[in-house]
This record gives sequence, structure tokens and C-alpha cells, in this order.
Amino acid sequence: MNNKEHEHHIALKSPLTYSVMVVFVILILFIAFGTYQYYIQNVVLKQTKLELVTKEEISEQNIRLLREALLSKNNENAVLYNSLTQEQTRNNLFGEQIQTLSSTVGLLDKLSKTDRELLQKYSNIYFLNENYTPSSLAEIDPTFLYRDSKPETIHGSIKPYLENMLRSANANAKPLLVLSAYRSFGTQASIKTGYKVTYGTTAANKFSADQGYSEHQLGSTVDLTTLAGGETLTGFDKTESFKWLTENAYAYGFILSYPKGNKFYQFEPWHWRFVGVELATKLHNENKNFYDVDQREINEYLVKIFD
Repeated sequence: MNNKEHEHHIALKSPLTYSVMVVFVILILFIAFGTYQYYIQNVVLKQTKLELVTKEEISEQNIRLLREALLSKNNENAVLYNSLTQEQTRNNLFGEQIQTLSSTVGLLDKLSKTDRELLQKYSNIYFLNENYTPSSLAEIDPTFLYRDSKPETIHGSIKPYLENMLRSANANAKPLLVLSAYRSFGTQASIKTGYKVTYGTTAANKFSADQGYSEHQLGSTVDLTTLAGGETLTGFDKTESFKWLTENAYAYGFILSYPKGNKFYQFEPWHWRFVGVELATKLHNENKNFYDVDQREINEYLVKIFD
């Protein structure tokens, strides 16, 4: 090949080589740019991931702190709640104690104003002196008296119970009348002396108490009769009125003081004493006699005698 042909050949190859080189360079640049982009994105991704992990850790830490704070607050609330509950319990207990104390004070005040003699056992057991009189006496309505011309009195707080009982008996066609009620020490002494003169001491002691031992002096006791029976009281225990009393008197607080078989006096179906509805009901339901019950047990009913 001569020089001209060689130069011509080189001249033909130069544009092609240049083009290839350009393409190659572009390719290298593209790859380099792609690699750089990948690197940059990878760095950004790692940075983002690191930030996310950091934020997640911070978030978890915040959540943990919040949980601890909430738990602490719950514990504080629990302590406060327990303290409040204990305080409420103490207040309730204190309130109950005050109520109990007030009730006790009320009962003691009520008891102090109630004549303790009203439930004592007389009839040769306890003695009432000549100076004793009930705290209050009231006249019985004359329509309930056998002798309406002779006034009879009874304890003022017992009068409503007595008159309600007599009114109920009349409404049930079992009429009852009061023959005798309150008697003073002196009156009982005169009556007993008269009985001794008429019947003799031994006989009189079987149906009449000495002065100071009569339930009539309490102002809580009445002798009952019927219009037909009158003052003799003969056969009173055979009347429908007496039967009604045995079935209903307890509901008005009255009891039969001297039933058959008592150890003090002869059977006195006309002699009825007020002891309060609750005690009278207990004696009726248990078929017991007042004088057979222990005095300490009886005394428990004194505060409720007029309830």
C-alpha cells in the first residue's frame, strides 16, 4: 500500500473511531452518573432509615415514659382512692357512732323521764311509800265508768290506751266498765282495813293488797266489770267481755295480773294492769304471767312502755 492509500484509509477510519470514542465516553459518563445517583440515593435512603430508626426509638422512649407516667399517676390515683375510701369509712363509722350516741342519749333521756315504778313487781315484792303518786293523773271518760257519779283517774299516758280498749270492746258488743282505777296509799289502807273488819285478816289478805303493795297506787291498773256484774264481780270470768279481754287486751298494753294459780292472791279476772303493748304482746304470745318473768328482763321494756 502506497502512502496515498494509507492516508486515505486513515482518513476513512478517523470519523468512525471518533464516533465510537464519543459513544464510549458518553456511556462511561452515563454509567458514572448512574453510579453517582445510586450512591446518592443510597446515602439518602440510609440517612432516612437512620432518621426513622432514631424517631422510632424516640417515639418508643416517649411511649415508655408516658406509660411510666400513666402508671405512676394510676398509682397516685389508687393511693388517693384508697385514702378517700378509708376517710369515707372513718366518716361513716363516725356518723354511725354519733347516731348511736344520739340514740343512746335519746333513750337515756326518755328513760329518765319514765317512771321506773311502772314495771316493778308489787304484791308483797316491792313497796310504794305513802308519798308516791303517778307523774300525771287524768280522769277517765264518765261513759266508761260503772259509777259515772264517782270520778276515777288513771295515769295520763295510759288513759288513751284504756279508753281505746274499752271503746273497741263496746264496738264488738263486749261492753266493759271501770269499777276502780287509781288509789292512793291512804285509800288502799282504808279499803284494806274495811275488808279485814268484814272478812277477817286472813280472808282479806287473799284478795286485797296492803297499802304500798297495791298496783292501783301506780295509776296503771283498773278493775273492770260489766253492767250486769256490778260491784260484786261475781262470775266476771264467765262473761263474753272477760273472754274478749283475754284475747285482745294485750294489743292495748294490758295484762291480767293475777290469773289462776298465781302465788299472791286469788284469781282476779277483773284486775288488769298496763305494762305497754310490746311487753304485753310478748307475755300473751309466750303464755307467761308478768310475775313469773325476771325483773331484769321486764326492765328492758320500760323505755318503750308508751311506744
